[in-house]
Amino acid sequence: MSEDDALTTLRARLVAEAADQGLLDVAYRTLDTPIGRLLIAATPVGLVRVAFECEDNNEVLAELAGQISPRVLEAPRRLDPVAAELDEYFAGTRRDFDVPLDYALSSGFRQTVQRYLPHIGYGQTQTYKQVAEQVGNQGAVRAVGTACATNPLPVVVPCHRVLRSDGTLGGYRGGLAAKGALLTLEGAG
Repeated sequence: MSEDDALTTLRARLVAEAADQGLLDVAYRTLDTPIGRLLIAATPVGLVRVAFECEDNNEVLAELAGQISPRVLEAPRRLDPVAAELDEYFAGTRRDFDVPLDYALSSGFRQTVQRYLPHIGYGQTQTYKQVAEQVGNQGAVRAVGTACATNPLPVVVPCHRVLRSDGTLGGYRGGLAAKGALLTLEGAG
C-alpha cells in the first residue's frame, strides 16, 4: 500500500469514527464548478457554508470552528447530496435546491433577507429595493445589500439574483464574474 493510499484509508477511518462517536459537527469538502472551486460545509442541521475560491479556505474553516464548533473535518461523502444538487444546477437540470440549510451563521434582519432570497425564481431578478419591500422594511435597501454580501450560502441561497435599481450587478462575494456567470446560466443575464 502506498503512503497516499494509507493516508486516504486513515482519513476515512477517522471520519467514520468521528461520525460514529458524534464528534463531527461540521463536515466539509471542495467541489469544482464552472465558477471555480467551492468549499461546501454542513452541520447535522444542513448546509451551513458555501465559500468561493477567492475566499481563503483556512479562514473559512477557522470561521466555522469559531462560530459553529471546533470539530470540523473534511468528510466529502457527507456532502454528496449537496455536491449532486450543485452539479445538477450547473448542468442546467436543477432550478431549486432541496438540501436542508443551516442559517447558524446569520441572524436578525440578515437572516430574514437570506431566507427570502430563494423565493426569487430561477432566471428572475429583483432589486435591493424590491427585496427590502418584500421583507417588510422598504427603507432597508443598504441592509439588504449587506445581507446579500454576507450571505454564507451563495448559489444555493441566490443572492446573485439581486441587482441594483439601475440593473447593474452590484457586488458579490464570489466576484462580479461569478455573479454574471450564474445569471447567464439561469438565462437572466
